[in-house]
Amino acid sequence: MHKVAVFVIFSVTLLTSQVNCQEAILHISNGGTQQEFCILYNQSWTPLPESLNAAIPYSLVNMTSTVLCDSSGVSPEVVKGKALVVMRGDCPFSQKALVAQALGATTLLIASNTTLVSPSANGSEYLKVQIPLALMRYRDLMEAQRVFGDGMQARLFAPRSSKIDASIGVMLLISIATVALGGYWSGASESERFSSGEGGGNGESKVDSADLPLYSPLKVFILVGLMCGMLILMYYFYNILVYVIIAIFCVASSSALFSCIDALLEKLGCAHGRFTILKTTFSVRALILASMCISISVVWGVYRNEDRWIWILQDLLGVVFCLNFIRTISLSSFKICVILLSLLLVYDVFFVFITPFFTKDGVSIMVQVALGPGASGEKTQGNIVEVPAEPQTPSETLPVVMRVPRFSAWAQNLCHMQFSVLGYGDIIVPGLLVAYCSRFDVWINSTRKVYFLSSCIAYLLGMLTTFTVMLLSGMGQPALLYLVPFTLITAATVAGCKGQMKQFWAGTSYEQVLESSQEPLLPEARTDYPIEAEPC
Repeated sequence: MHKVAVFVIFSVTLLTSQVNCQEAILHISNGGTQQEFCILYNQSWTPLPESLNAAIPYSLVNMTSTVLCDSSGVSPEVVKGKALVVMRGDCPFSQKALVAQALGATTLLIASNTTLVSPSANGSEYLKVQIPLALMRYRDLMEAQRVFGDGMQARLFAPRSSKIDASIGVMLLISIATVALGGYWSGASESERFSSGEGGGNGESKVDSADLPLYSPLKVFILVGLMCGMLILMYYFYNILVYVIIAIFCVASSSALFSCIDALLEKLGCAHGRFTILKTTFSVRALILASMCISISVVWGVYRNEDRWIWILQDLLGVVFCLNFIRTISLSSFKICVILLSLLLVYDVFFVFITPFFTKDGVSIMVQVALGPGASGEKTQGNIVEVPAEPQTPSETLPVVMRVPRFSAWAQNLCHMQFSVLGYGDIIVPGLLVAYCSRFDVWINSTRKVYFLSSCIAYLLGMLTTFTVMLLSGMGQPALLYLVPFTLITAATVAGCKGQMKQFWAGTSYEQVLESSQEPLLPEARTDYPIEAEPC
């Protein structure tokens, strides 16, 4: 079951990125009380100041009893020099704006009970309208009316959202730390197997019962083929399979969390505290730890759609899932690494860039599966932004990404949370190569860990390149497009410079001894047996 869970989660990983929006802030105050609400505007139509201090306060007049398609029934004295709120409907936004402008209003807010869209018009209408125009939720107006009553002061402003957000740094730290820790853990496990005698004196490493070795090119092709099939099934049967993936993730992540914490406690020398019931021995530490891990997964499963804080728990479970995956899956040789990473690079690029030419809505299969139908709460078509006007049932999304809120997206987060997103696959796939390099350092008894450190640095440079291209292009990037070449070329270069390409390429199949002209792989291999003795 654990192996199936690992495969299914791994099969639907990806990278996505931020979306630039046209949200702004409506600041309402009355004496010492103040509150902010989400509004949508059009940058090319009604430029707004970038800070609250630069925004001019106006008295807010609630006239949602009219749609203001004409000036009948509206007294200029009532709205002159004030911010006016009317209902959406019956006529274009530009017509409402021109009527409000003729009446002397300084700002027009259009309240909506339906999906908010950033106002649009043709070029000639842009030139005619001289007052700010924005859309707001009708429920927000009712909330402001309840809190402030009459005499509300309104200020509109649109804080600039920087492309370079602190969330990118957090994402970079999470990814490099996870890859480095996963690779180190894999190498440490390999070293322990040698030290405990599970590895033969000739350098052969036996497979741990928890390991899933990949030592056959055929297995790699089958694995990638199954991943393609899984992604296509998710695309066509998303509404059903998403709950299967969520359930599997809860099981796999709780198991991974248990493995990570248990390994840490074992390293610290924490006692088990065993007891026996009906001739069955139980570990107190294991029972407490299992209960805690299961509880954490259950909490995530119950509150998985609470965007404001659940991302912390999802990232925690994602990190331990990736760590355990990198430790568990063992690539036996650099040849297998090249085949697997190359195939997954093609897989990533094909399902991100090529599939939009075949889908009816022009959206890539991978992005559609990752975000789910309407999962982001926002749709963008050119300069048009849509935001739900009323609370909606959250769309289920696959738990296969790290999510960090965009700290600089103040206005956007009022409307809906904005996240920087990184797929688990962009951590796991290069992490498998880093783990192989770490194990190879053990096999050749490298004290400086040259292969491991160089592959970690290559991963860091690949991630920096990915984020740089994403920021310059303004588009999400398939990170494997940069990570795979960086890590593979770096590893091959190190092996070539050290004259160990033959050994590095062949690796170990877990069935045969690593053929090498080096001295015995570990010091234990030279000292455990007398010179004339034949090792077992």
